[in-house]
Amino acid sequence: MPHTNYEKIFRLSPNPYMLLTADLRFVDMNDAYLRVTGNRRREDLVGQPLFEVFPNDPDDPNNEPARQLLASLQRVLDERRPDHLALIRYAVPRQTGSGEVLEERFWSATHTPILGETGEVRFILQHTVDVTEVQTLKRALRESDRSTEEPDPVTLLLEAGLLHRAQRVQETNTRLEAERHHLRTLFDQAPGFIAFLSGPDHVFEMTNQAYLQLIGPRPQPLLGQPVRQALPEVVGQGYFELLDMVYRSAEPYVGHGMQVRLRQADGSWRERYIDFIYQPILRKDGTVAGIFVQGNDVTQQKQVEQELRRYREHLEELVEERTSALEQSEAERRLAEAALTHSQRLEAIGKLTGGVAHDFNNVLHIIGGNLQLVRRQIEGDESAMRRIDQAVSAVERGARLASQLLAFARRQPLEPVVVDPRRLLGQLDELLRRALGESIELETVIGGGLWNTLVDPTQLENAILNLVINARDAMDGEGQLTIEASNAMLDDHYVQSHPDVAPGQYVLIAISDTGCGMSREVQERAFEPFYTTKAAGHGTGLGLSMVYGFVKQSGGHIKLYSEEGYGTTIKIYLPRSMQEEAEPPVVLQGPVEGGTETILVVEDDPAVRATVVDLLTDLGYRVLKAHDGQSALAIVQSGVAIDLLFTDVVMPGPLRSPDLARQAKQLLPDLEVLFTSGYTENAIVHGGRLDPGVNLLSKPYRREDLARKLRHLFRNRAQRQALAQTVATRIGDVPAVQATPSPALAATTPDTLRILFVEDNEDLRVMTEDCVQALGHAILCVDSAESALARLQAGRFDVLITDVNLPGMSGLELVRLARAHYPALQLVVASGYGSEDLGALADNVLLLRKPYDIAELEVLLQGFGQHQAAPAQEA
Repeated sequence: MPHTNYEKIFRLSPNPYMLLTADLRFVDMNDAYLRVTGNRRREDLVGQPLFEVFPNDPDDPNNEPARQLLASLQRVLDERRPDHLALIRYAVPRQTGSGEVLEERFWSATHTPILGETGEVRFILQHTVDVTEVQTLKRALRESDRSTEEPDPVTLLLEAGLLHRAQRVQETNTRLEAERHHLRTLFDQAPGFIAFLSGPDHVFEMTNQAYLQLIGPRPQPLLGQPVRQALPEVVGQGYFELLDMVYRSAEPYVGHGMQVRLRQADGSWRERYIDFIYQPILRKDGTVAGIFVQGNDVTQQKQVEQELRRYREHLEELVEERTSALEQSEAERRLAEAALTHSQRLEAIGKLTGGVAHDFNNVLHIIGGNLQLVRRQIEGDESAMRRIDQAVSAVERGARLASQLLAFARRQPLEPVVVDPRRLLGQLDELLRRALGESIELETVIGGGLWNTLVDPTQLENAILNLVINARDAMDGEGQLTIEASNAMLDDHYVQSHPDVAPGQYVLIAISDTGCGMSREVQERAFEPFYTTKAAGHGTGLGLSMVYGFVKQSGGHIKLYSEEGYGTTIKIYLPRSMQEEAEPPVVLQGPVEGGTETILVVEDDPAVRATVVDLLTDLGYRVLKAHDGQSALAIVQSGVAIDLLFTDVVMPGPLRSPDLARQAKQLLPDLEVLFTSGYTENAIVHGGRLDPGVNLLSKPYRREDLARKLRHLFRNRAQRQALAQTVATRIGDVPAVQATPSPALAATTPDTLRILFVEDNEDLRVMTEDCVQALGHAILCVDSAESALARLQAGRFDVLITDVNLPGMSGLELVRLARAHYPALQLVVASGYGSEDLGALADNVLLLRKPYDIAELEVLLQGFGQHQAAPAQEA
């Protein structure tokens, strides 16, 4: 029933009703209540306190009626259940022609609590019955009794009968109310859904919770709405027609497992299955008053039945699918085993070729170095120079072969940067067209939103050029070559049949030709070094193997598709990078220059060592030499001045070349280090990438390459020394006002650490400052190494914590200067890189890994022990 109908009933009820809040203020009242309380106006009562609107009776100093009413209301608030006042006398003020008078009235009141969602009393409904006439009659009877010596028997019978009927009526009402409440509880808690629809329009008169749960939330209450208006989405599903039939025929209808589609509040549809009965409710004359609806939601049972039926009907199909899946799984397993075997075979060949390339490079280096020295001695002899040049050219071809072997063995020192494949392919376009010739059509297709990739750009260019030349040869100089670049995702399903691949996002570069294609046997060996189908003298068989090794070392994947007579497609998957493209690397150029610096050469092969010494001596350098790491370290420890350490990566003995470089740098902070090798293993290359800050000159190298690399390193050292001198000059020029203690360091105790924190990220500075102060230490934050050096000169500190990447001077250079000038200062490098990525840190420098929290800071600072303040040394 709509809300307006309830309000109409409330307003027109002949019995007085009024509604109070929990603090006993008027909310609403009906017209009968307004009449019995002196014809008051509703707007004068709403919101007013009950006991201010009806003040005390001046003839009753004890105010007994008000106390009785308040006590009843208080019991409702305390016990949260209805309370009854059998009789209460109240003086109601009324307006008359002679002014306001108090009219004595007698009421019988019931106070019913209306609870909120959490069980608290939100409102109190008062239902009153005006029994003033009964009390007036009783009073008249009593006065009549007093006028005679003995009570009138008729009066006694009248009074007794009246009271007996009133008691019977009250008992009957109480019993009916209990029965009604019990029936309503059973109705609401019934396990099935129930509703009662009245009249030919099937208007909702009653529903229980199960029915409301079945149909879902509705924009308007159901009660009082016709069924077609309340459930418009059921139109056309046959239910309304069944209701009409039951109403006309007065015959019940029973439905089993019938489908109903109901629209939800979010606009979606929900499909349910129900068992139900439409039972007509008849009047005494046999006509239908309404329809009683009762049923159960059997959706789950129906779904189970449908699922069982589906499995029964398609059991054979499922068996066939399972059999096919098993066969496919077995085929995938065989493919995975074959791929793994192929990968292991290539890995074994790679280890062999890597070792061969190492020795080959040493031999080539000796030959090439000596040829270059001899060439300088025979200038003017054109015949001899021509032979020397031919020999040098052969060395360079051998070096390229060795480089390809290292690429296949995944031992070449890559220098990956973030590359935009679109830009790289655009730069290669002209070179590729010249390599293909005019008879081959080249088409390049670049996908939209192409990702960046982390790769060595030079090696990627070489790989693409190798594949294009192979395609040109396969097409015999005529056909079409297509290069496609797009984004790709390799999922878990693909990885199952390719165990050497990691799932994720990749940049795909596919090179397709219309050449002769490959047989299955050729495809299985296509990536092996020295395997070729070309005629003798027309290929080394190292092109595809080099591409294979480069892609694998870069963390990528390579796939070959080919069909004889139709052509070949080779797909290269390179891992996606989320960073911006890096600046192009600086190419060392310029004239060949020598120098007079002192260089320590560390090489275990005597012939190679002699060749290197001769090359460096020819360039004007002063050369010291050692055959292993220990003897080289002894030379460094002797105190002799050394400007650069030039060491092979692979060294015999217990002292590895990276350890030699680290210890030498500790003794000689300005020492430059240059590594050389024909086979780097994992000493300075990790994850296929050259370690940060490592300089490498791969064997074999030309005299010009060596000369330019050395001058490049010495120029960098000169710039670094000049910057350090500038900083030292700035420190000496710091105004005296900078020596004023910072407020953050002013109030310290002997147990307080004074910390200088260097970080250019403002948010990280604020976070660290709060953490350190919470730990009870003093901290001063600056944003550059230059500011930190000025603060060290102006004040005293116990701990220096610095980031690595700073504007201007780096954090590692700041640590080196601080260690030299302030030996008592505790030094900490805060970085997101690992120690292996930061190079060799000194023994007294700690690493604090980012991101860090207050607990990690606390452990770090506790390790420094008790604080002893000491003046900072002069820089």
